[in-house]
Amino acid sequence: MNMATTHQFDLLIIGSGTAGLTLALHMADTANVAVISKSQLEEGASLYAQGGISVVLDKTDSLQSHIDDTITAGDGLCDPEVVKYTVEHAREAVEWLIEQGVSFTRDEDKHSHFHLTREGGHSHRRIIHSADATGRAVETTLLDKAKAHPNIHLFPYHIGIDLITSRKQLGAQENTCLGCYALDIKADKPITFLAPVTVLATGGAGKVYLYTSNPDVSTGDGIAMGWRAGCRIANMEFIQFHPTCLYHPKAKSFLISESLRGEGALLKLADGTRFMPAFHELAELAPRDIVARAIDHEMKRLGHDCVYLDISHQPAGFIQSHFPTIYQRCLSFGIDISQSPIPVVPAAHYTCGGIVTDVHGRTDIPGLYAIGETAHTGLHGANRMASNSLLECLVFARAAAKDIQQSQITRPISAIPEWDDSRVFPAKEAVAISHNWDELRRFMWDYVGIVRSNERLHKARQRLSLLKQEIDEFYSRHHISNDLLELRNLADVAELIIRSAQTRHESRGLHFNLDYPTLNPHQPPENTLIAGQQAD
Repeated sequence: MNMATTHQFDLLIIGSGTAGLTLALHMADTANVAVISKSQLEEGASLYAQGGISVVLDKTDSLQSHIDDTITAGDGLCDPEVVKYTVEHAREAVEWLIEQGVSFTRDEDKHSHFHLTREGGHSHRRIIHSADATGRAVETTLLDKAKAHPNIHLFPYHIGIDLITSRKQLGAQENTCLGCYALDIKADKPITFLAPVTVLATGGAGKVYLYTSNPDVSTGDGIAMGWRAGCRIANMEFIQFHPTCLYHPKAKSFLISESLRGEGALLKLADGTRFMPAFHELAELAPRDIVARAIDHEMKRLGHDCVYLDISHQPAGFIQSHFPTIYQRCLSFGIDISQSPIPVVPAAHYTCGGIVTDVHGRTDIPGLYAIGETAHTGLHGANRMASNSLLECLVFARAAAKDIQQSQITRPISAIPEWDDSRVFPAKEAVAISHNWDELRRFMWDYVGIVRSNERLHKARQRLSLLKQEIDEFYSRHHISNDLLELRNLADVAELIIRSAQTRHESRGLHFNLDYPTLNPHQPPENTLIAGQQAD
């Protein structure tokens, strides 16, 4: 590898999605900001978010209704104060997006009003959206703003290796964050980023599963780095599986937005029979965990590869205007959704757990914040309600910015040793990485998926233990690469999910265990893992 390079900034943001860019734009007028992204700057889960942002705008709706719906979807594990804070700050966050130039869809009948749709778990229409590509509209608008700001320095194709902490790098007793070691992927060299404040905004970990709606970059990097640095991690057993992803060999689990069901789409078996009314009174608009399990149940019961989502009873013009992205994508695979149903399957979609933070985004480590899907704020509880994810990114990025500005952190950075790779050598072949990657994702899908059991979790833990030994040995002997770093992070995240699932002795929200099929009133609401704590 080439010689390392050191950069110093006032603020280091790892991740360039909605959360990271929102924070950068709020801080850039008063701070010198670095934003690093391991792929193209716009690549990430934010870009592919279709549905929208939940916000109370309609006169028939209320803040209390949004709060109640969120808590109901969270199955008793939401932090009520965090939910209240988020909902109360939703409108100002959306208004800020509009000020930045995000173009939301207007109502056809009342062009002065925004069109609001309804999704699972919501009792009212409160999803503001930009057709069916809201994430793309938000992400590209914010990125254009960030590129134009002289105080925001963007570093695409840089992946975090590990956080730099005073305890690990300097041997200090107090554990403060001083920045991050990163790999410049294109130059194939380590970079040292130093800053008095570092923010993890790397998104979720859907790629730990074989089937996921997430892009390839969603490998849990921030959660894994935070865990290795000493942060508490909570509720990682709650992995949301989106009920409806396009089932096609070339579709790579393309997401079919929940807003289709909000506009009347029905779930059916191959013979055209509806099945959701038998599982929940809200039928197709039941919370996502219930819909995903119902689909999983019907597929296993009948031995079918998929079920079908049918919106063909709506006018073709309505479908094409409201869902242009989905319509065109399905059409490219030979499926005209205005004429025929869409084959769908569940896929890993959202990580409800993560790094424990307070309402300001602060972690356990001074100088380190976490926002967006990387963080566990208490907003989602045991199941995230639809379209509360982009909302969380916006609200907590703004909260973190305010806290950082008020804290006026000016901690001097000591001399930090550069990344040392003098005792490792290049790997002769990468087959071990690709093989372990495939094995990890497959057994996580088979054993730690939508429905779990004690035996399945035990098998997964055993397989992972052997896999981690191989990965750790490979990591200690060879030069780092993007694939190796992602595999290492996925293995850490997989362990956190399995351990969390094994310590929750009940079925609640997104976690369903055949051996504990009911709620356990004695189960602590926050299932927290502490770094350095021995595994069971």
